[in-house]
Amino acid sequence: MKSKVSEMEEGGNGELSIDTLNLNALPQDCIATIISFTSPRDACRLSVVSTIFKLAAESDAVWESFLPSQYQALIPSSLSFSSKKELYLSLCENPVLIEGGRKSFWLEKVSGKKCYMLSPKDLYIEWVNTPTYWRWVSIPEARFEEVPELLSVCWFEIRGKISISRLSPMTLYKAYLVFKVHDVYGFDYYPVNLSVGLVGTDGSMRTAYLDPEHVLTEQQSTPVEDEMFPKARVDGWLEVELGEFFNEGCFCDGELEMTAIEIDGGNWKGGLIFQGIEIRAVTPNLCDSNLGLDS
Repeated sequence: MKSKVSEMEEGGNGELSIDTLNLNALPQDCIATIISFTSPRDACRLSVVSTIFKLAAESDAVWESFLPSQYQALIPSSLSFSSKKELYLSLCENPVLIEGGRKSFWLEKVSGKKCYMLSPKDLYIEWVNTPTYWRWVSIPEARFEEVPELLSVCWFEIRGKISISRLSPMTLYKAYLVFKVHDVYGFDYYPVNLSVGLVGTDGSMRTAYLDPEHVLTEQQSTPVEDEMFPKARVDGWLEVELGEFFNEGCFCDGELEMTAIEIDGGNWKGGLIFQGIEIRAVTPNLCDSNLGLDS
């Protein structure tokens, strides 16, 4: 006989059944184990099935399965949480600094995939410690203690690397250069060459103008399809996409490299403050993106 799932309403109570098996009759621990093999989005949806499903779906056993391994080392000792779900939501909404403040870490809310931002001190930036060309500043809106302000260079080069083993497997990632403008100049004529890929490979390549107010002149050709412009973020910074990478989980020993380079023009350029390079997990667009994860 073909199995079917039906909702039986008797006496006002919804009972999820498969043929004659009442799933609400299963032990709560058993239901929690099953839910732990799904996702945070699915757990929130299943919590509305019935009271016992809600108890199981919000249990520490379920939400601990959505947390990264060795998550205890990521949590400052000064913080405490009443449940693993509360801890999960905190890691989604409040990125934590790791490795002595050289990286920022958080979870993508819907999927629980790992995300990172590499601080400027975790990047290779040409001439960054030469006061004539760059200076380190502390600003309240920055995620890191110090960020570099570009004063003036003709050779613009930023490179970042992260171990593939740090990323969630079977996940599409996009990398972004995150920055602010401060009397920007010199970035309005030549686009910056951007790339993302495994070290030793060509990876994906594109170009972008870092000046958000860039306007084409008569001497410039029309930008090709891959040329982009900065986009405003909700945190007040700007970002430009460097490229994307799908982590199949097969290259645990490899490194992902992201670059932003402009050395062809030879003109002097400056007026940017760099927050870092962000590596974000991408999830499909959902019509209900919240899915109860704020509760």
